[in-house]
Amino acid sequence: MDAVQVENEARRRKSLLRLDEWELREFVTDRPVPEHIVQLCVQIDLAAAALARLSPIPADYADDLYWPRVW
Repeated sequence: MDAVQVENEARRRKSLLRLDEWELREFVTDRPVPEHIVQLCVQIDLAAAALARLSPIPADYADDLYWPRVW
């Protein structure tokens, strides 16, 4: 496992939140991304950073146990 794989998992989780669509809406309408989406993205980034610093990175790094709850 390496940090790139952890970052890819973080990116995958953000895509499930439809972050790109929220950011596009913000760009087009000037309405901000909802705060709960922003907070989840921050939590995902923090989890990814913590996992990437572990040595070794757990083989099951993609398990929901390591990531913030989305629903």
